[in-house]
Amino acid sequence: MSRTFRKVLVANRGEIAVRVMRTLREMGIGSVAVYSDADRAALHVRMADEARPIGPAPAGESYLRIDKIIDAARKTGADGIHPGYGFLSENPALPEACEKAGIAFIGPPASAMRAMGSKTAARDKMSAAGVPIVPGARCETTDEAIAAARKIGFPVMLKAASGGGGKGMRLVESADQMASAWERARSEAKKFFGDDTVYLEKAILKPRHVEIQVLGDREGNLVHVFERDCSIQRRNQKVVEETPSPAASRELVARMGAIAVQGAKSVGYFSAGTFEFLLAEDGSFYFLEMNTRLQVEHPVTELVTGLDLVREMVRVAQGESLGFEQTDLSARGAAIECRVYAEDPTAFLPSPGVITNLVVPSGPGVRDDGGAYPGCTISSFYDPLISKLSVWAPTRERAVERMRRALSEYVVTGIKTNLAFHEKLFVHPEFVAGRYDTGFIERHKSELLGYPTVKPEQRDAVAVAMAVAAARMESGSTGKGSEMNGEASGGPGGPRLAPWVSHHRARRWA
Repeated sequence: MSRTFRKVLVANRGEIAVRVMRTLREMGIGSVAVYSDADRAALHVRMADEARPIGPAPAGESYLRIDKIIDAARKTGADGIHPGYGFLSENPALPEACEKAGIAFIGPPASAMRAMGSKTAARDKMSAAGVPIVPGARCETTDEAIAAARKIGFPVMLKAASGGGGKGMRLVESADQMASAWERARSEAKKFFGDDTVYLEKAILKPRHVEIQVLGDREGNLVHVFERDCSIQRRNQKVVEETPSPAASRELVARMGAIAVQGAKSVGYFSAGTFEFLLAEDGSFYFLEMNTRLQVEHPVTELVTGLDLVREMVRVAQGESLGFEQTDLSARGAAIECRVYAEDPTAFLPSPGVITNLVVPSGPGVRDDGGAYPGCTISSFYDPLISKLSVWAPTRERAVERMRRALSEYVVTGIKTNLAFHEKLFVHPEFVAGRYDTGFIERHKSELLGYPTVKPEQRDAVAVAMAVAAARMESGSTGKGSEMNGEASGGPGGPRLAPWVSHHRARRWA
């Protein structure tokens, strides 16, 4: 039954809430923000047409409270709720509560969420649907786990049955490592997901992490929207994503896409979702999990296809059909996304605090999905993602070049960020050549982590120049030390930045 939304509540925060609100505004739909005490001045609150407080800073007392989300929707007259990603986005209790309250849920049905929510149950379901899965086993004790691992063959990976994001995962290379890994994986799974159930899978050596975007309507029409390569990861969490994958032929993507559609149909799926696969060096691929929501990395798919995935989710929730078939879809060029985090680039540790200055890159083929502004606080209560910087170009080579340029323009001060890591990654010869896998960062951490290197004989001059540049930008002054010519000067005869250090980088390192 078709309906037209007048107002949609976005049950999230940060950059994804801002992203959803932008599409709602384009569609002429009013937006409602919800916020915790820590987010009273957040960008998504400022962007929304209306905003409602939902509780204290801890997510368990605010963003994870379904009753407060539904109450806010009722009080503001919202007729739809978009969950974004994270928080409640994959909790089937939210769409069930929406249905009970007579509010549309902009996402998949609760039944599909339940079918794919447990990794062990999803493996069984997908195996029955003909989707290839990694050999694995469910075990109750360490002895059973050791026996199963010996049968499958070491190394194996322990994984939390309920959850993702790299939590509750441990690589086990031999039987004598199993006991400690088993206890640590269970403990972490219990802490993050409230369920200490873990299972084991055969560890695929040097795999690529390649996912397939699927999109469907309530009439049973389902398509795949090509692939994203998400193999650049730290601690099993994605940092850089791109499409097309440098490791997958168009024929292979078509096969993976057809299997993803087959799997989605088997659980009655509609709206946007993603099938994640491990791609082995020999071209074989195995189902990892299905994310029953919009993905963080969806912008790269939008850039190469021209689709607005949030708009499609809204249309499907309104009862509309897709209006296109698989043969109508095509991808053009290459797109890459960098996740810009508030974290120390020497160890990927969170770096919350106040952003004192923020300059976002722009220009041809550059897109920044951000949720921050100068003077805002990056809270320690939530994920430290500041923005997603994406670029598009006709070829991967040019997309890499464009990302280098965009990164050189990005300025964030007051907190530490991982921008230095991204700059190092995008000049690494192996990454530039597209030769990487999920273990790339770990193998090359000595080259990728830390801050850019300054020659010993230039350190004093650069330190003075950076201090001068910082002072000038804080005071808004211009001149020889301004951004106009990329130099910083201490006055006539004063020190200048070396030509390989841009003024923006000086601001970032300061």
